[in-house]
Amino acid sequence: MNNHVANLNIGRHIGNGHFGDVHAAVDQVHGNVAVKIISQKSGQSDADWNADKAEFLREAQHLAAGEHPNVVPVYHLGESPDGRSIRYCMKLCAGGSLQQQYEAGPMKLSDVRKAGTEALLGLGNLHAQGMIHRDIKPGNILIDEHGVARLGDFGLVTDQLLHGYAIGAGYSDHLAFEYWELGVTSTKSDIWALGMTLYRLLHGHTWYTQTDPPRMSIADGGFRDQLKWLPHIPQRWRRTIRTMLHDDTESRYQNVGQVQSAFSNLPIEPDWSCEVDDPQVRWHRQYGNRIIRVEWNQISQRRHDWRAWSEPVGAGRPRNLDGSNGQVGLRDAIRGLEEFFRR
Repeated sequence: MNNHVANLNIGRHIGNGHFGDVHAAVDQVHGNVAVKIISQKSGQSDADWNADKAEFLREAQHLAAGEHPNVVPVYHLGESPDGRSIRYCMKLCAGGSLQQQYEAGPMKLSDVRKAGTEALLGLGNLHAQGMIHRDIKPGNILIDEHGVARLGDFGLVTDQLLHGYAIGAGYSDHLAFEYWELGVTSTKSDIWALGMTLYRLLHGHTWYTQTDPPRMSIADGGFRDQLKWLPHIPQRWRRTIRTMLHDDTESRYQNVGQVQSAFSNLPIEPDWSCEVDDPQVRWHRQYGNRIIRVEWNQISQRRHDWRAWSEPVGAGRPRNLDGSNGQVGLRDAIRGLEEFFRR
């Protein structure tokens, strides 16, 4: 699609959303930008569209106030001449979103801590201005040309529109317990959603989808106790994310500052690279002049084996480090792997 609207030359399509699509564009003032176009849906009555549009525009008045190095800036917004679409002109983040990295597999601890810390800085700014993001997920954490994480798409969802949006956008896994129970959100709901986002980034799409969708069990309570962790994830990371996902909002971190304090102490060494290729999980990292490798084979629900060894970067022989010494049950395999990764 190529046309000029409000001094924008709108170009190629670069992303999809429940409410609208995102296009690359050129703005006469800001140069290369991204434009989110939210349009009246086919079959949607004028009355329903006008009600939704009023919600969008009301929230949109807050967008420009969210200026921060870790928030995607919104340059300007407005309606199309026929009133059937709204256009948001935003900074184009050259690195895309963390959705691509999530789909590729587990991210390293160091990368998740960096992105999480930067997202928290942006979220703290929004909360300080009385705003709730309501839509924190890998696809809404974008990476700019300097490799810095920025929160995007804040303010485009309201409590009134949230349920229909979450179902249509596949975001309902990130709705906090209190939303399912009471139908309301708060700054603590954003902390929940960021906790879910961090869990996803640490584990990747393949591992995350091996269990029943969280939206099927969050409303029943106790979801944080059902999380299935990759064995290399340290206990301090697990405790932090479990606290972010507490059903009781009074037992959850109370504000972004508390999450930032917990984050600052999270370990990132040893910093394993991990691949989940069901039914096998592989890890590797370099230690001196050797590469340490770990391989876990999930033969069946009850039959597992794993081994760890090192290989020289140059000449030399591999060395066996540890392993299950044959097939063992799931609990024994996980226990052995966790003990190895704690060394």
